[in-house]
Amino acid sequence: MGEVRAIRKEEPIVGYELSGAIVRLTLQNPPANALSMAMMQLLLERLSAAREDEAVHVIILDSGLKLFSAGHDLKELTAHRKDADRGRGFFEMSMRLCAELMQAIVRHPKPVIAAVDGLATAAGCQLVASCDLAICTDKSTFCTPGVNIGLFCSTPMVALSRNVSRKQAMEMLLTGETIDASTAREFGLVNRVVPQEYLGPIVRKYAQTIAAKSPLTVKIGKEAFYRQAEMGLGEAYDHAAQVMVENMPAPDAEEGINAFIDKRQPEWKGE
Repeated sequence: MGEVRAIRKEEPIVGYELSGAIVRLTLQNPPANALSMAMMQLLLERLSAAREDEAVHVIILDSGLKLFSAGHDLKELTAHRKDADRGRGFFEMSMRLCAELMQAIVRHPKPVIAAVDGLATAAGCQLVASCDLAICTDKSTFCTPGVNIGLFCSTPMVALSRNVSRKQAMEMLLTGETIDASTAREFGLVNRVVPQEYLGPIVRKYAQTIAAKSPLTVKIGKEAFYRQAEMGLGEAYDHAAQVMVENMPAPDAEEGINAFIDKRQPEWKGE
């Protein structure tokens, strides 16, 4: 993580590496980690595999290249302008798949942490914004530059506007300018900015800390967080209260509370 290496041709464009309770999905689609149809489909499959694997508690999403992701594969999209419908059908299919991918991250029962080292642009920036946590190196940069090429970053706007303030989101969307890592943290796009050599250890520390919690509790909490965020204040409180009522009888909640009272470490069962 944070290291640049050569990608062998036989390697999949999305690596899958399980270590303990943490799975690492590595984007490795040279030269720019463009979100081609194949890349997005494989990412969805990897996320689905992590969802079904009870051994997985946390997902790290990182890059094996010098940049995180350049967004949609513009060459792939442009090639379909030669289609009978001038590419409209393929464009729609591509955007729907991208939306499905971003929602799969948000709706995933397990936390997803983006480890960013390099440029994350357009849908690549959207990918970072869609993750639950994002940690980047001080060399990382971010932008939504669609306005510069006549294609407004409308879908990246959805994730961006749910992470940063409206004024800051519009600044990025309207100017298309690149922001540095410290500005991204100031905007709220990333959680932390670290030196490149510390990216791997710090992301793993975050992942290990979360993985040590009750997986059931984390699942309940993540789902509740995103659901209440889409509600009005009163509805959000009603929903959150009901979630706590349903969470309280769970064996892990009983164990956690008893362990706290007894001043010991809890033993989670995931139920």
